Amino acid sequence: MGSLFKFKQFEVDQTGCAMRINTDGVLLGAIADHPQPKKILDIGTGTGVIAMMLAQRFPLSAVDAVEIDESAAAAAQKNFQQSPFSARTTVHPLAYEKFETAAKYDLIVSNPPFFVNDLKNPEKRKEIARHTHEDFFDLLLRKAVTMMNASGSIWLILPVKQAQKVITNAVLHQLYPSRIINICSDQNKAPFRQVIVLGFQSSIRTVEDQVYIYEAENVHTEQYKHLLRDFFLAF
Repeated sequence: MGSLFKFKQFEVDQTGCAMRINTDGVLLGAIADHPQPKKILDIGTGTGVIAMMLAQRFPLSAVDAVEIDESAAAAAQKNFQQSPFSARTTVHPLAYEKFETAAKYDLIVSNPPFFVNDLKNPEKRKEIARHTHEDFFDLLLRKAVTMMNASGSIWLILPVKQAQKVITNAVLHQLYPSRIINICSDQNKAPFRQVIVLGFQSSIRTVEDQVYIYEAENVHTEQYKHLLRDFFLAF
């Protein structure tokens, strides 16, 4: 894949970014939802792709994006400036725990590092982008609680094991799962990711859905194409 990734309404230059556009990110950008968000926050924006997907889907929203990696933040800023959403998208080049704002967000999203205490990548910037430590998610949830509207929600995409740990930990912050979306390669495979939706309202039952990416080898499902048809040139 080259450095420039073209979507239907915008382009993403990935030059200098440790982590490039991937299935996790575009699925989160297509799935994360809210009736009418005015303020959206993308934590760990990388190239800015999720932030721009949400800006496209919600044309009345203002989108803030936080990114600790200087090169990625610069790339995201450039991508925002060259997009149709430049007036509504802002990059904050710092660690999310240092991000301060008086704003309250309706929708918070993150495709975060998730290899907790796993083997570390020898390339330092990829290590920061992909690996994390045990208290990362505790800090993330603690921060989200202070910045989220009473009716807001936080959407995370994670490996299944990590997602379940985050759900358990979230209750300590008075955040409760309203929805879990299992991401599967196809109908014959177990989920390899989960999108979890957390909010302040405790639900009697957590709604669980499935997204299947392939119906045959190299053949995407109609469900996957429907999710990404407003973004991918191929669909």
